[in-house]
Amino acid sequence: MSDIKKTKIIAREAEMAELKRCYESDRSEFVIVYGRRRVGKTFLVDTFFDKKYDFTYVGGHKLSKTKQLRGFAKALKKTAGMQLQPKFSSWEDAFDALEEYIESLPQEKRKVIFIDEMPWIDTPQSEFVEALESFWNGWGARRSDIMLIASGSASSWMMDKLVDNPGGLHARITNNIYIRPFTLKETEEYLLSQGIPWSRYQILQLYMLMGGIPFYLSLLDPSQTLIGNIDRLFFRKNAELRTEFDELYNAVFNKADKYLEIVSLLNRNHEGLTYTEIQGATSLDGERLTTVLKNLERCDFIISFQQYGNKSRGTLYRLVDFYTLFYYKFVDAIDSKDEQWWTHNYNSHSVESWQGHAFELICFTHLAQIRQRLGISGISTAASSWRYIPSKNEEGQKAQIDLVIERGDRNINLCEMKFSVGPFAIKKSYADDVRRRIQLFKEKEKVSYGLISTFITTFGVADGANKEVVDSEVTAEDLFV
Repeated sequence: MSDIKKTKIIAREAEMAELKRCYESDRSEFVIVYGRRRVGKTFLVDTFFDKKYDFTYVGGHKLSKTKQLRGFAKALKKTAGMQLQPKFSSWEDAFDALEEYIESLPQEKRKVIFIDEMPWIDTPQSEFVEALESFWNGWGARRSDIMLIASGSASSWMMDKLVDNPGGLHARITNNIYIRPFTLKETEEYLLSQGIPWSRYQILQLYMLMGGIPFYLSLLDPSQTLIGNIDRLFFRKNAELRTEFDELYNAVFNKADKYLEIVSLLNRNHEGLTYTEIQGATSLDGERLTTVLKNLERCDFIISFQQYGNKSRGTLYRLVDFYTLFYYKFVDAIDSKDEQWWTHNYNSHSVESWQGHAFELICFTHLAQIRQRLGISGISTAASSWRYIPSKNEEGQKAQIDLVIERGDRNINLCEMKFSVGPFAIKKSYADDVRRRIQLFKEKEKVSYGLISTFITTFGVADGANKEVVDSEVTAEDLFV
């Protein structure tokens, strides 16, 4: 590894360790690096290897097979120092030429090949995957000195065509590295590395609209306030994150309109919808709907939760991509010409309501931190949601508990998640509603476990008579671990 640059990369220690292990392996390795668009896949690989590859090629978005092959030939000409650029009529020819070049390199050297945005290369009738199979099975895997890295934002393609390939690539992937968005702690670490020492409350607000997407965070200007940055990136004419949405889904999914139909539906139903409810509200059904939901979840746009107590009620799907939710709520829906819209409206009731929902989603995406604060990291747990809808023959109101954590020690945390600018004050009416829902949960689910009323808030629960409904607390500070 002496020829690999050792550069500090925020929050990717485990991923770098895997790259290092594969590089130092005594066999050939086929590694895939995948994750949501803008999450930092290429940056990770480029930084780890200091962009020193024996060959690299980046697929072009919406380019024809002919243009992709031309780009591959151009990259090979530059790398191999060829006088003339080769012409390839097929991907089989292209990989044959790559083999020939790699074989000309010193035998004792580890050869690193990085093909980025591989899903874009696989155009219709290109036979790219078949050629890749032949290249790896017939040549790469039979050597001991090759490290082939494939990357792409279309996680569904990476999984279906490579990891779960039923053909020649079946079980041939030696390592798959999934790059997730930063957590709150990792976001804080990144901001500090960029000279942005914001408070954790500000970082929490920032996370609500960007999530932990490194590229979005890299656009922040340290000389501006949080509010000023939001105006600059979202509300200024042709602002970078104002126009990002147009490419976000199209760059990841074929027939993106089908995916956007589901995303838009879930955006309008913050509490989540079951498969049956989604099926009834869209033009998708059967295998196609299953595929769309699976692919959206693979790319971290949505999450799925079981409904507590009865799997037949169906899994709940929720939209959890913070950027998408913010864009729908304040950029697309309002379409304001006011380039300082956030400055003029960030204290509005609409923003306050959105923050409450976004904070819930932050909790869903930081369950490990919540378990740690509750002291149950070493206990088996299962997270779910609970909904009660009275039948026609029953009396009573609907009830919902967004986060239920069932524990192996025969206790259940029933979680309330509340965002506020100070300690959360519990009113008597709200305390009564919490008691009602806990009692209803106990009666309807016939649970014998201990029920622990848990409040997850920004700054804790304010002291007062109604605090007696709180058995345990988690604060936003606890999510930064």
